[in-house]
Amino acid sequence: MPKIEVKNITGKVLRDLSLSVGDKEILALVGPNGAGKTTLLNVIAGLTDYSGEVLFDGANMDRVPPHRRGVGYLFQDLALFPHMNVAANIAYGLKIRKYTPAVIGERVDELMDALHIAKLRDRFPYNLSGGEKQRVAIARAIAPFQKILLLDEPTANLDAQTAKYFRSELSVFLRRLEITTVFVIHDLLGAEEMADRIAIMHQGSIEQVAAPGDILFRPRTRVVSEFIGMPNILDCDECTVLSTGLVEVRSGSMRLVLPYEGTAMSKLAISPHDIYISDSKPPGPALNRYTGTITEIIPLRTVVRVKVLVDGNELLAELSRETFDEMKLTAGSNVHLIVKLRRLRYFEV
Repeated sequence: MPKIEVKNITGKVLRDLSLSVGDKEILALVGPNGAGKTTLLNVIAGLTDYSGEVLFDGANMDRVPPHRRGVGYLFQDLALFPHMNVAANIAYGLKIRKYTPAVIGERVDELMDALHIAKLRDRFPYNLSGGEKQRVAIARAIAPFQKILLLDEPTANLDAQTAKYFRSELSVFLRRLEITTVFVIHDLLGAEEMADRIAIMHQGSIEQVAAPGDILFRPRTRVVSEFIGMPNILDCDECTVLSTGLVEVRSGSMRLVLPYEGTAMSKLAISPHDIYISDSKPPGPALNRYTGTITEIIPLRTVVRVKVLVDGNELLAELSRETFDEMKLTAGSNVHLIVKLRRLRYFEV
């Protein structure tokens, strides 16, 4: 599968953008609305005008029309043909490229088996769930032996639980087929679950491209720091495995429980907006719950950031201005905190 290079791309919102995607790599494009993420996908696919160069394995693609670039593109709306069943939808691109019936049948069966949708062969789109439609659309996008896959918000229309499962399954599938993949996603945690590297985009430019751990723990610019939420970085002084899938981490005097996959860890990240603050003790179990004292209040345009001293660690939390005003918090106030277990992230750095 090919390496992708875009060099000095300018067009629409993009400004002299250069980026390289490795052979078989899965790269996530993350950034605020209007950053140019979808425009960059369209440039790679040849669907929009641009100046600069697009190269696949060193071969210039600038004058190659979209249908000859060997790119599969999954748009947000999926655009499955409602009058065709699942097998016919997947076979469509192969038929218009005049592959033989034998090749078409073999390829459709292969992709349906790989994406666990063989039982859906005769169903029509209106009888499919959101996750099933996503799988069918991906199979259709890469059916004509495409070397590159572009995905625009592949989990945007799925609920949180389905989206997480789908990302995990899709990551395994793409790596097994060794397809070079670039996908757009707004959720940084979702990007971490799928991508080998993450590119943070802002105002038509690339701010940083790095592995998920480096983005989180070593942001290179103020824009990246602000986008990822200026996470709290804690040292993992001691780790105790509690049971399968859970570990307790001690950082100074603070102890946190988080999901654990058995890999080494030295740093722990807590996003400010994943810390719940209350001026009264909330009900529920004591897991990842603390009391602390506000040391600083930082008002911003729509949110308020609050620094809280907890067991020797100063944590930065974020809450809406409305919530902040309701609680009438001030420096020196004692507050209760809950750190969301499922949003904790760790890396060996």
